[in-house]
Amino acid sequence: MDKCSFCGRERKDTNLLIAGVSGHICDSCIEQANGILEEEFKKKGGFNVEDITLLKPKEIKLFLDQYIIGQDEAKKYLSVAVYNHYKRLQQRSNTDDIEIEKSNIILVGETGTGKTLLARTIARMLHVPFTIVDATVLTEAGYVGEDIESILTRLLQAADYNVEAAEKGIVFIDEIDKIARKGDNPSITRDVSGEGVQQGLLKLLEGSIVNVPPQGGRKHPEQKMIPVDTKNILFVCGGAFDGIERKIGQRLNTKVVGYAASKAKDKVDHSNLLQYVAPQDLKSFGLIPEIIGRLPVLTYLNPLDRDILRRILHEPKNSIIKQYEKLFGIDDITLTFTDEVLDYIVDKAVEFKLGARGLRSICETIMMDMMFEAPSKDEKELVITIEYAKEKIDKESLARLKAS
Repeated sequence: MDKCSFCGRERKDTNLLIAGVSGHICDSCIEQANGILEEEFKKKGGFNVEDITLLKPKEIKLFLDQYIIGQDEAKKYLSVAVYNHYKRLQQRSNTDDIEIEKSNIILVGETGTGKTLLARTIARMLHVPFTIVDATVLTEAGYVGEDIESILTRLLQAADYNVEAAEKGIVFIDEIDKIARKGDNPSITRDVSGEGVQQGLLKLLEGSIVNVPPQGGRKHPEQKMIPVDTKNILFVCGGAFDGIERKIGQRLNTKVVGYAASKAKDKVDHSNLLQYVAPQDLKSFGLIPEIIGRLPVLTYLNPLDRDILRRILHEPKNSIIKQYEKLFGIDDITLTFTDEVLDYIVDKAVEFKLGARGLRSICETIMMDMMFEAPSKDEKELVITIEYAKEKIDKESLARLKAS
């Protein structure tokens, strides 16, 4: 009787039994062998810094340009930081005792201007472990929430628990402004998700050996800790810092003294005060000086004007309009938006002041009924007109008014 030469199962106990020259193998053993092979290849392949193709800063920026419209200043800073990070990884031991230190970055920009998108896009082209974590869930050890070390747990997971690879990775900490100190007034309650988290981040940002729980912090206290050296991990932080413009405006105005100074005041672009952001503004917002010092590269993202929003709709490789066209294309339906509709979507996004994120919510409102009905119809060409778009937006606004 035919049976598997590895596990001994008979043909009737298997889904598939493949015959060889002098034996058989069942489907279960094939799956198990495939899993073992993958694990072994991972161990042997590992992470080799020498195999990295070192892209120049301009090449990195060109890649970002395919997916993100505008924000040239932020792209430039990010491209240089990633390029220098690669160079540091490939730096051989030298005899001149000059060690290149990492330069962590902090990005400041309004909501919907592309901070997280920049991070996600740069992750597509990187050959080092990369992870995006949210600072809003972090608390001091011993309180409800996630430990600071969970940031490195995510990086370890991205590196398939290869510690050597994780120690040369890049971490994007989103919503860094949400851990700002809540106020200068002393209080009987501890600021466990604000200043306490900032102090906990200091050792990570500067570089030290941190004991990381591989399965998360408090849920598995019996687990064995993994030591991770953060000296070569690049940290990129992003935050909206809502209201920081007032801090910048106050600082710029307090320096205005005399006639000559009043002339300089006129040169200030009050429509975009973020371009004048400085470390002291972050301090007055609520970041402690120690953490600002460990984020030496400070850059900003410009607010999105109408022209930029219009380009964001259809120019990038994965633009919102192209995504809808592809969605309908899967059902063999050709979808077309008129120029008037695109202008109307942009006008509404400007009105709602939600940045690029608002474009998608408006498009979803317009397209929801179409996406529900079109797959069941025989029409192979659909054109979204200005009348249709206005009808859907007005209908949604009316429904919200009734609900309120």
